Amino acid sequence: MKQTAQPVDPQFAAGAQGSSLYNDDLAPTGIAQRTWRWYHFAALWVGMVMNIASYMLAAGLTEEGMSPWQAVATVLLGNLIVLVPMLLIGHAGAKHGIPYAVLVRSSFGTQGAKLPAMLRAIVACGWYGIQTWLGGSAIYTLLNILTGNALHGAALPFLDISLAQLACFLVFWALQIYFIIHGTDSIRWLESWSAPIKIVMCIALVWWATSKAGGLGSMLSAPSQFVPGGKKEGMFWVTFWPGLTAMVGFWATLALNIPDFTRFARTQRDQVIGQSIGLPIPMALLSVISVVVTSATVVIYGKAIWDPIDLTSRMTGIGVGLALIILTLDTMCCNLAANLVGPAYDFSSLWPKGISYRVGGMITATIAIVMMPWKILATTQGYIFTWLVGYSALLGPVAGILMVDYFLIRGTRLNARELFDEHGEYSYTGGWNIGAVVALVIGVLPNLPGFLHTAFPASFPNVPAVFNTLYTYAWFVGLALASIVYSAWMKLSKGPSARVASA
Repeated sequence: MKQTAQPVDPQFAAGAQGSSLYNDDLAPTGIAQRTWRWYHFAALWVGMVMNIASYMLAAGLTEEGMSPWQAVATVLLGNLIVLVPMLLIGHAGAKHGIPYAVLVRSSFGTQGAKLPAMLRAIVACGWYGIQTWLGGSAIYTLLNILTGNALHGAALPFLDISLAQLACFLVFWALQIYFIIHGTDSIRWLESWSAPIKIVMCIALVWWATSKAGGLGSMLSAPSQFVPGGKKEGMFWVTFWPGLTAMVGFWATLALNIPDFTRFARTQRDQVIGQSIGLPIPMALLSVISVVVTSATVVIYGKAIWDPIDLTSRMTGIGVGLALIILTLDTMCCNLAANLVGPAYDFSSLWPKGISYRVGGMITATIAIVMMPWKILATTQGYIFTWLVGYSALLGPVAGILMVDYFLIRGTRLNARELFDEHGEYSYTGGWNIGAVVALVIGVLPNLPGFLHTAFPASFPNVPAVFNTLYTYAWFVGLALASIVYSAWMKLSKGPSARVASA
């Protein structure tokens, strides 16, 4: 059954229904909908963390030259950093019962909020496509094992993948439609019961790898490539900072739209404890599992295999089928929670009267196909340093503006009714808060030259070194600049928002 967010009270619904900014999916949650306990949030995070893309993070950093334990530490640090805005922005959802798309109206304006909602939605569409491609790849691998590689074929023009790969991608895409139709409650159900299964399977994978290798394998003790005499001697920090930024960027989308989940929390304590347990600990453990298993593959197969789909394709017996089913389940759980709920609400906020949560979900799924996600994953450089770092430069400023507005300007106080009023307190000038837009632009601009150089080196070969350096800290730079500019603008403008905190 679809979990629709019911309004706080009938009077709220009666007063807001005439507004173009209102629909039942965006309305503040009532007491009856606030059923999520801390273990629901912990299970949600276990479900999202245990996926192919997360598994590949530490391994991707080792490929860039880090030792296994340097990679694990970088992943853990990145997730501890992103946990802070996750908890802070999640506070608004738990206190006021509103999703991200409504929360940003307080800072960007009732119409201006559509800009950060759209930015976050497009990034989520890319992620939805990436995870769908990985799930489809798991299906493709399983079918090839069962049919003796009968599905192998030439790549299609322009798409650069075979017809069979495209078909498996679309099959996995279609499997997720059920959960789009049945809403957030069906996703919570899936995450809750699948989380224990994933933990058991991870333990089984480590057991299999270490028993086959006769121990942990030699790669774990291997030094990084940055040590004296190594291939990348003296280049650790050049790799570490963009790598750390990428780890923060991995969950940067969810740091923004976490109110979409915390709005269902029974208490503030439930969301804080659940997220503090559910995000950094499983992420660190999965990274350890990744490097342990990858290390074992050096002994078993003679080379490091960091792609779990590739690894599974080399297994034999019933374990192959079970492993790929689990990989598919893992990917689906993560994709639905992390990359569907947020953009579904975001697209709904663009036209509340015409786009419901369900329609927003279908828009997300459709755009994901058009973005051809397999091209993003073609290289580690493209995945980590272009995709992850690139969009973190975009979303970091939005996170900074949200936190400054909610905590420093407003002191966590919001008028829920006014958030749905086209001419109310949060309408600013024609529905736009120019201060937030200026802060966003200033937060993004310094990172733009570095992104262009990284993404299109042939077209932008001569970008000054200072901009490339700034880009390695993209999320941090964007968040800091936007926070400072927005805070100064709101304090100096003496606008409606500045008066709230002193009221």
